Amino acid sequence: MSKENLGEIVIAPHVLEVITGIASAKVEGVHSLHNKNITDGLSKTALNRGVYLRTDEEGVVTADIYVYLEYGVNVPTVSMNIQKAVKAAIHNYAEVTVATVNVHVDGIVPEKTPKPELKDLFGEDFLDEE
Repeated sequence: MSKENLGEIVIAPHVLEVITGIASAKVEGVHSLHNKNITDGLSKTALNRGVYLRTDEEGVVTADIYVYLEYGVNVPTVSMNIQKAVKAAIHNYAEVTVATVNVHVDGIVPEKTPKPELKDLFGEDFLDEE
């Protein structure tokens, strides 16, 4: 079977951030994602909401994810589940291999704290280019 070269496919980094954020938020025990810097929360262009991706010169992708977990969960288990979910989601949806997924647990949220809606993860304007 031969493959026909039809042209180049370029996936914007923001698309990978959205995939990463949604995959992380769907893991059981994750309450929410958390911006690393206060300025990220104030900036309209920082829509990554706790997801930071880097690509080195060789094209190796590294993900850093900052999360709040729900009270009572096993932190290492949830963290490993985030790593697996992110690697699988990015590979399945974008055919990009992520070498490393670093999970940073910024806090534990009390039991009665309402979990944010998945649609609020990146805001309504996450598809708008600025």
